[in-house]
Amino acid sequence: MGAAGSSLSELADNEYLKRLSGTEPINPMDPFWNQLLSFSFLIPVTSADARLMEESTALTARNFAINNCHTGNLRALVHNFMLRATELKASAQCEDNIFIWQTYNSLFIIRSLCKYFVEHLSEELLIQQFDCRPPNADGTPADDTDDEIGGQIEKFISALVELLVDVPVLNFTYALHLESLNTLLVLLSIQMFQPQPATQFNIYRYLMQGKCAIHAPLLVKVLLWNYINQEKCPPELYRSGEDAGLLSSVTAAVASSLWSVVTLGMGSKPKKKEEDEFTETLLANQSLLFLLVLTNHCTIDRAGVGNPYREALFCFTDSNDMTSVTQATATFKLEYSKMYDTLCATLRDDQTTLLLYLLIHQNQGMKSFILSRTNIDLLVLPLLRILYQAQERNSHHIYMALIILLVLSEDNVFNKDVHEITIKNDKYLHTNCLAALANMSAQFSNLHPFVAQKIISLFSQLCKRHARLIDQIRQVASDPPPDDETEGETQQDYIQDLGVLEEVLRMVLEIVNSCLTHSLHHNPHLVYTLLYQRGLFATFRTHPTFQDIIQNIDTVLSFFSARLDRNGSSLSPPQVLEIIKEGALQFRRDRLKKFPELKFKYVEEESPEEFFIPYIWSLVYHSSNLYFNPSRILLFSLATVETHDS
Repeated sequence: MGAAGSSLSELADNEYLKRLSGTEPINPMDPFWNQLLSFSFLIPVTSADARLMEESTALTARNFAINNCHTGNLRALVHNFMLRATELKASAQCEDNIFIWQTYNSLFIIRSLCKYFVEHLSEELLIQQFDCRPPNADGTPADDTDDEIGGQIEKFISALVELLVDVPVLNFTYALHLESLNTLLVLLSIQMFQPQPATQFNIYRYLMQGKCAIHAPLLVKVLLWNYINQEKCPPELYRSGEDAGLLSSVTAAVASSLWSVVTLGMGSKPKKKEEDEFTETLLANQSLLFLLVLTNHCTIDRAGVGNPYREALFCFTDSNDMTSVTQATATFKLEYSKMYDTLCATLRDDQTTLLLYLLIHQNQGMKSFILSRTNIDLLVLPLLRILYQAQERNSHHIYMALIILLVLSEDNVFNKDVHEITIKNDKYLHTNCLAALANMSAQFSNLHPFVAQKIISLFSQLCKRHARLIDQIRQVASDPPPDDETEGETQQDYIQDLGVLEEVLRMVLEIVNSCLTHSLHHNPHLVYTLLYQRGLFATFRTHPTFQDIIQNIDTVLSFFSARLDRNGSSLSPPQVLEIIKEGALQFRRDRLKKFPELKFKYVEEESPEEFFIPYIWSLVYHSSNLYFNPSRILLFSLATVETHDS
């Protein structure tokens, strides 16, 4: 490093890095720092390059961790960053590119060192790295009595947060914002490598309770705005290494050096064409990931550790709503319509789906706004597409999409409006979530023939499974295994499975019955499919679990069967459908037994962090363009990683 360019393979022998990681303390005011922070090197554009960089500097980082305990050079480096950070707002306004460049480079070095600390040291030793001082001039140990333990790293984290909220995102500060987010993600990634809950990490406490906490509403607003804005990386950041060497202007030279870090670790797998947008909108992506990390740790106030960022996300209101109620309760204001438009436009990845879940589940104002949209199809169709492409998605992503649909389906107006959406060439509406189907069933309208067939086909498959289970129970009863204990366990398992299966079967029948009771005349294709498959229900006519509902379905089938019989046996499918439509107008629904309206409400698990924290960090692992050593990760398994990538 230093003023001259360096390639990845040369980093291990770089004289500036050797001195930084050596045994001699470097005074914070030494000219060395200006020389060190004027570096540029060839661009690592793949994960292989990112890994090569870490491997090339691993010994340097290790030596630094050992020697810094005596030299305090990290403290001096952070001091240089802090000096620049305090002046950064003025520098950004006057476009002092050299100053911003050096600030950025200092942060890049700190982040690279922190990444080594996080993956190889305990949190206590990591914090000590920031606190270490050089010895006194006479060689005696430094006196640390004027510092609180952890004081330096907390000041550093505060400086990063203040940089994000105070420095505007401009063409020449874009990469600096990006690196600030990367550094914070790296520090918080200690959760991936150590097993204790976030409330036991001091780094999380500094953010949740320390000086940073006063910035919580503004920081959340900035992160959301970065996501909403979807600002692309400045064009000059996409120049190749060869092109960068030909650039002569100061601005271009700065940009070429910044690009070396902007692309660091980018792409652990070949990028699909649709993923190019994520490469271009890195700031939006990193802001969203950091927001998810902030708001999903320390969600339960244990040992006095609350989460002001979570509260800010759940309580912000619409900047276009000027009522006194929203003004009194808002943590900050943001334009809901812009948020909605961005969600609809980017709803294809896990992190956006997870943000939508959090907003719909916890931010009542945003939920109400979404449910009031006349263009709700812009949100619903991408969610359904996630379900339709289930084989290409990970299970967590599918689960979140289903939960969102379930929460939305709790609203009757939504259930009515969703049936007015015209689907062209997509035959997957209402086939993926029983609870959401149950909530919608009273408002089913003009079900597509494919959907009607899918509902009854689901019932048919469950019937076959039910028959197999009955046979297995009878088989065990008539021909028990020699081990009595094994027989008891097998019999009990089968009976438990049967109980669960019968609950699901009844739920499907309740969905069908609800539709027939409330909107039979709007769903002739469902009646047609029921008539075609009426033999399925014969087995359950006397079954105590299903008898009451089957009676309603039999009443409908008998009515329409009689009308068809009067018209002869050689009817074409269109003729059958026409007779059903005419008969639906004359069918008296008071002939059907009344059942309570189906309503299912989503309730979050008692310990949501057990699901969300591993999930969110797996997203950071895959989507942050940062490289993390998978062999050191304890929070989630490599099997999960491989499943996600496939």
